[in-house]
Amino acid sequence: MSAMKKTTKSSLLVTSATLLTLSLSATAIATGPAVADGTPTPSQKATPKASTSPSATAPADMSTVGGAQLGKAGTQVNLGTGAPVLPKDLSARSWVVADAESGDVLAAHNAHWRLAPASTLKMLFADTLLPKFSQREEKHKVVPSDLAGTGPNSSLVGIKEDETYTVHDLWLGVFLRSGNDAVRVLSAMNGGVDQTVQDMNAHAEELQALDTHVVSPDGYDEVGQVSSAYDLTLIARSGLQKKDFREYASTVRAKFPGETKKNKKGKTTRKSFEIQNTNRLLTGAPGLGVYKGIAGVKNGNTTNAGSTFTGVAERDGKVLLVTVMNPEKDENFEVYKETARLLDWGFQAADKIEPVGELVPPKSADTGTAPDAEASGEAGGSGDGNPVAASAQDAGSSGVGIALGITGGVLVLLAGGAFLVNRRWPLPDLVRRRPRP
Repeated sequence: MSAMKKTTKSSLLVTSATLLTLSLSATAIATGPAVADGTPTPSQKATPKASTSPSATAPADMSTVGGAQLGKAGTQVNLGTGAPVLPKDLSARSWVVADAESGDVLAAHNAHWRLAPASTLKMLFADTLLPKFSQREEKHKVVPSDLAGTGPNSSLVGIKEDETYTVHDLWLGVFLRSGNDAVRVLSAMNGGVDQTVQDMNAHAEELQALDTHVVSPDGYDEVGQVSSAYDLTLIARSGLQKKDFREYASTVRAKFPGETKKNKKGKTTRKSFEIQNTNRLLTGAPGLGVYKGIAGVKNGNTTNAGSTFTGVAERDGKVLLVTVMNPEKDENFEVYKETARLLDWGFQAADKIEPVGELVPPKSADTGTAPDAEASGEAGGSGDGNPVAASAQDAGSSGVGIALGITGGVLVLLAGGAFLVNRRWPLPDLVRRRPRP
């Protein structure tokens, strides 16, 4: 440790060599056609990106939640001896690389720049509502008012009025297809969109995600709806404390109920259809392989936000979180490519750098109060060393992309001390991936 301290005295603070000259205004988001989805559609690609409209670069002074260095514009990294340099040609307006378990922020670029989050905001939606709607077999019959307000060109899983869905179906629609229709139905079950927005904003404040302001629970472009790479990383870390969140976020494909139809004889049938996760590091895509060790979390794409993504991956016992917001490069799957390069760098550099900040714990944890059972792993994880997802059938997927648990016992025992001593928020029973078939 002393050697590390000596290293950091002469550590290199790398400032971004190129300023981002085209950007999204944090407080005056343009209105217009918007899509909340993880994958650009052909029509969406034809629509000018937010980066083509005149706007300011990152503010010189931003929030210092997590550390003073995180409030600075540009790239922040403290390279120790033998540490690899950051990847070249990163074009994202904002990004964060963090150790998911210790909370150390390894490097960041405009970490607290308030930008449109797109469907990555659904991580906050899920982290807020999953504890309320965790009974998977609970059923809900959809009425027209449930789907009211769903924005034009929204990403949809295909929910139909007058059909009945389980809570499990709805969460699969949220996580896999980024379905705004599923978000609207769950919001209706929660007392409505306004109540859900209020709940999400309150939860963001509890998490100390203070760059985040929710206007629409699905991440659809709205004036004043913002978050930051730091906040999205913080929110993902909170969500990953929950067993259901981990499982849904890592599920590659599942069956979703279709529409009830009558045949010529008057008999009703309801077939299901397959849905696949829009997280391309989890599923792969033409020219883009599945990232080794990936286990979620959430992607998004809207007109104003561009592409956004938060991913978690495990390699050699190290679990990293990376958030990337709005790459400038106009290449297919660029947000995933930049995420993969940052993950690669993080796994190589983790023990050779001095952190530039930390992911702060929630307010309730920071004040020394005991974490709830879910956060500590007593409810959300197995706590006994057993895998979180015991089988493909349990997860409702094809068996690819199941999140398994790190042995939870030791981390659960250490959690209480970590809150009080290190101000860290460990991830009990998080993610180890089952080998792919």
